[in-house]
Amino acid sequence: MKILKLPREATVEDLYELDEKGEIVNGEIVLMTPTGFLPHRAALNVTFHLRQLEATQGGYAIGDGAAFVVDLPHRQSFSPDAAWYTGEPTGGRFMQGAPVFAVEVRSEGDYGLRAEREMMAKRADYFAAGTSVVWDVDVLREQVVRVYRSTEPDTPVIYHRGETAEAEPAVPGWRFPVERLWN
Repeated sequence: MKILKLPREATVEDLYELDEKGEIVNGEIVLMTPTGFLPHRAALNVTFHLRQLEATQGGYAIGDGAAFVVDLPHRQSFSPDAAWYTGEPTGGRFMQGAPVFAVEVRSEGDYGLRAEREMMAKRADYFAAGTSVVWDVDVLREQVVRVYRSTEPDTPVIYHRGETAEAEPAVPGWRFPVERLWN
C-alpha cells in the first residue's frame, strides 16, 4: 500500500486530480496498486454480469476505477473493483454514498497477515457506510468467493469453482457462476 503524502488532510477534490486510483483513509490518499490479468478479468466479468441487471433491478453496475464518496470518521471514499450502486447518477462526479454491493478482488500483494487486517478493516468500513454485501474474490490462490454480509460480518459464505455465488440481499435474485471469474 502506498500513501500519497500531502501537506494537509486529503479531500475528495484531491482524488479528482489523481492520475491513478486511490481512496481517502485517515486523511491520506491510499494509492491502489495496478493489478494483473486474472484479478482484472475477474472484476470485469462480475461487472459485465451485473450490467445485465440494470434494466430490471433499479441499480447500476460500476466497474473498476470508480469512486464512492462516504462520510465516515476515518474514510471519505471507496474504489472497489466492481460494485452495484442504487443511488442517483452523478454525471462526471463520483458516486455519493457506498454501493450496496462491493467486490474486492485480491491482487498479488493482497495476502498475508497485514493484508488480511487491512481487508477486514475495509469490510468494516463498507458495512459502516451502508454496504450490505462485500465479496472477497481470490482467483490467484484459493480460487474462492467469500461473501460477507453486514448482518454477519465475521461469518462469510464461501463459494468454490463449480458453485454459484450470490449477493443477497444487496442484489436480489442475482446469481454468478464462480467459474466465470476465469472466463
